Amino acid sequence: MDGELGDFLRSRRARIQPEEVGLPSYGRRRVPGLRREEVAQLAGVSVDYYVRLEQGRGPGAPSRTRSGGVSDAVLDAIARVLRLDEAEHEYLRAVARPRRQDGHGPAAPRVRPGVQLLLDGMDRNPAYVLDHRMDVLAWNPLADAVLGLSGPGDLSVPRRLFLDPVSRELYPDWAEVTAQTVAHLRLQAGHHPGDPATGELVAELARASEEFRRLWGDHLVKPCDHGVKLLRHPVVGLLTLPYETLTIPAAPDQTIVVYTPEPGSETAERLSLLGSWSSVVSEAPERA
Repeated sequence: MDGELGDFLRSRRARIQPEEVGLPSYGRRRVPGLRREEVAQLAGVSVDYYVRLEQGRGPGAPSRTRSGGVSDAVLDAIARVLRLDEAEHEYLRAVARPRRQDGHGPAAPRVRPGVQLLLDGMDRNPAYVLDHRMDVLAWNPLADAVLGLSGPGDLSVPRRLFLDPVSRELYPDWAEVTAQTVAHLRLQAGHHPGDPATGELVAELARASEEFRRLWGDHLVKPCDHGVKLLRHPVVGLLTLPYETLTIPAAPDQTIVVYTPEPGSETAERLSLLGSWSSVVSEAPERA
């Protein structure tokens, strides 16, 4: 991820003007934002060290710790200078000090039976499980009724959003949803460096979608841990769906996403109707 580290640092210093950090702005600047030497000066590190870091020449940097990563003090100083928020700071640590890979590909993700029982017990709340690539691994019947997860479509959330034209009709705020998705995917990619499936997913979407290429190039990082989504369901109409995410302690790369509409709200009533309708359809005998 050394190349990713450099790209990220360049994108972040480009958004800060010298005046914002108390530096005089003079001379013609070839690139927007802070220069490398200015970041180094404000962070209290040598220019050579910061250049090495941004150019991906980390192994030769003089301040590397024995654990193989840049020191906390340096990363914290750079985060302060570049005004990184909590998610960006976390991402900086992840890409600057990638976890060692054991040389074996990750095992196929499995959702424990107890987790599936938990999902099924949420009969009033659509709920499903995502892995770090935002693949849907498991779901309850109401989530299936809302999102059509058991149908022929792809179970990758990013693929659905960028490659399935129906998604633009399904999500009235499609642009916002896709931006959040890409920011979360990049954050997760930073925690799983060298994951071939993630690399293949990013390459596929970059080839197929101009919107994805633009968003990925923005280097935004942000967790999708809570929020509100609008969804225009073909049967019951517009749904306003607040959501919360819960990490599974025994499987930290898996998160449960639960939609939590306000009890008694129009969305809750429409979900109840949708759940009843889906139950009738699923229990109806097949015609000969």
